[in-house]
Amino acid sequence: MSEQSGRPNPVQAGPVQELREDLVAGRITPREAVRDALAHANSNAGKNVYLALDAKRALNEAEDLPGRFSASAREKALLYGLPISLKDCFDLAGFPTSCGSRFYAEQSGILPADSAVATRLRAQGAAIVGKTHLHPLAYGITGENPEYGDCVQPRDPARLTGGSSSGAAASVQEGSAIAAIGTDTGGSIRVPAALCGLAGYRASIGLAHERGLWRGGVHLAQSFDTLGWLFRDLRDAPLLAEALFGLRVPATAETRVRIACVSDDFLRDCEPGVLEAFAQWQKRLSERGATLTPIDVRWWEEAVEMFAPIQAHEAAAIHTAKTGGDFSHFEPTIAERLAWGAAITVEELEHLRARHAAFRARMDATLREHDYLIVPCAPVSRLAVGVDHSAARGRLLRYTAPASLGGMPVVALPADNRDGAGVQLVAARDADARLVAYAAQLAEA
Repeated sequence: MSEQSGRPNPVQAGPVQELREDLVAGRITPREAVRDALAHANSNAGKNVYLALDAKRALNEAEDLPGRFSASAREKALLYGLPISLKDCFDLAGFPTSCGSRFYAEQSGILPADSAVATRLRAQGAAIVGKTHLHPLAYGITGENPEYGDCVQPRDPARLTGGSSSGAAASVQEGSAIAAIGTDTGGSIRVPAALCGLAGYRASIGLAHERGLWRGGVHLAQSFDTLGWLFRDLRDAPLLAEALFGLRVPATAETRVRIACVSDDFLRDCEPGVLEAFAQWQKRLSERGATLTPIDVRWWEEAVEMFAPIQAHEAAAIHTAKTGGDFSHFEPTIAERLAWGAAITVEELEHLRARHAAFRARMDATLREHDYLIVPCAPVSRLAVGVDHSAARGRLLRYTAPASLGGMPVVALPADNRDGAGVQLVAARDADARLVAYAAQLAEA
């Protein structure tokens, strides 16, 4: 790509696109692709990347794909034959939906129908490998789960994946899925992507609702819940965004863009490796034609104190309806959050929502003045296994909650260094197609 001209160039194929081309051309069959993926499944130390997996069924469904899709239909099916994993907060016919809770797995029972997300994936030709691990109720950012075991990285058993889309990240890292469906309320795609060396994409708030994709899925907090992907290579972001949401992503993207970057004072708690990764991305963006401008985000310091209680209130309402208000089915930390959310008064909530609206308007104004905004996904590069991470949630949310409050789409740009964490590339709400097109070109040599 021309780094100085600012003229966009077409993006080369990423690994998802390359595998799809092999499948469409018949150089590999869907069954072979799924067989190869299954050979890597549950390879982490806990053997718990998947909470629901039926290898025989996955192979049989893959074997049926050539009969379901004619040669011409395969050309149009963006996910034809690709092994994809599904976060276990979405229904998949023939399995329970646990939401990371044995109580809900038992309550659910075997479900007869697919969720809208699974239906969309199948319509695009995907081979769904299984349902992945998550932090209980998707209400956490570490990937720890006392009932199903903590999700550790397949490539490093001393590191947690991050959460809540823990198994989604692990499935891509181990190679049992070429891409994985995750959800992101307060960073549940961005943090696992950042800690596992992956790319991630969380959609604008409302995009999944507009497409009807929450049917058969369990919310955490509707004001902030979004869907998206975890995957390896930024070049695959446009294909995955189009496949799931039907976005019309331009083949090229302008490179002479204005990017706001958070000022150094906000980054005061970042590890050295994270700062190095952030500096590397700033240099890379600048070399590719972007104009970077530091901005004062001291007003972000109030983000978590708005986000957390609104999230807790909405989560409490969802799980009160499911449990009759008995939160003892869940681990104490989550039960306490739910009880706190249930106790928030109408007056308190109205005040919080007014503050949220003002914060969102200020985020909108920032993204009118700039094309994009960058900030680390997390101030740390790892969450060690066996360590008390009770303070980690607030520390991580400080970096992720602002985009969540803004309802904005984000692509997680992976760090080049092992001790770094990914960087959030944030765009204006509903500018998803432009965002993923730009992000894809950043992977070009």
